[in-house]
Amino acid sequence: MTERDVVLTRIFNAPPELMFKLWTDPLHVAQWWGPHGFTNPVCEMDVRPGGALRIVMRAPDGTDYPMKGVFQEIVAPERLVFTNIAVDASGDHLIEGLTTVTFAAQGGSPSCCAGRRPSHRRIATARRRKGRLACCGGETSRDVSRAILP
Repeated sequence: MTERDVVLTRIFNAPPELMFKLWTDPLHVAQWWGPHGFTNPVCEMDVRPGGALRIVMRAPDGTDYPMKGVFQEIVAPERLVFTNIAVDASGDHLIEGLTTVTFAAQGGSPSCCAGRRPSHRRIATARRRKGRLACCGGETSRDVSRAILP
């Protein structure tokens, strides 16, 4: 990590396999991605190295915030690395970054650690990333293991 990286760690009461699924299954990602109150009418993920990621977040006022990316590394159920690029309506890049998410047990409890390396164009805010992890935590606070794991 460098001095410009943003790293957030959160402990979840869920195994790494479940957390990995919550980050790689578009049906689940669409339920928690983005700030509170936002929806994700588009959530497309080709989870493999070189595979595309496309999400359109919709704000409560109806404004769409599209993003895209490419998966760089997939190590199930331990690690995801992907680019993330916020784009405008014309597809021009607004903010670029690289996200690394690790799933591991720390002190006997499963955790999810998301790190983001922003591009030189703009520093990422921890507040926005914290919102994503909080939303993901909201889903894991329900009995999702019964719903998505055999």
